[in-house]
Amino acid sequence: MSDLLKDHGPNPYVLNIEKATLENENFRDTLWTGKYLQMTVMSIPAGGEIGAEVHDDHDQFLRFEGGKARVQIGESPDNLEIDQIIEDDWAAFVPAGKWHNFVNESDEPFKVYSIYAAPDHVAGTVHKTLEDAKNDPNEQH
Repeated sequence: MSDLLKDHGPNPYVLNIEKATLENENFRDTLWTGKYLQMTVMSIPAGGEIGAEVHDDHDQFLRFEGGKARVQIGESPDNLEIDQIIEDDWAAFVPAGKWHNFVNESDEPFKVYSIYAAPDHVAGTVHKTLEDAKNDPNEQH
């Protein structure tokens, strides 16, 4: 693992976040975990998705750096407030308690970084694939 793609928290840390996001090839890589905040980078393969989920106890900010994805956010999969295709340089804010999913709509990996407040994953979490994330006993699905 390169020094760039490891959890540097809770120490002070600066990085070229766009470079780290674009270079990441893992489904999820946790790069910084603090007491009240966490940052991950993700690479979603063509035709893949982040996976439908709800976080009841924290808000989430996502910034899209490459590819194209369908953003779905709402009370449920059948009651969406947002159902929109976005590309790089877009961002999404997901309030606590909202159902959400992000589906890759392109032929290339969809690159995104995500900031959670409060942290969602165990410090240092790396998931090579969505299946790894689903099989991780520390993940809530």
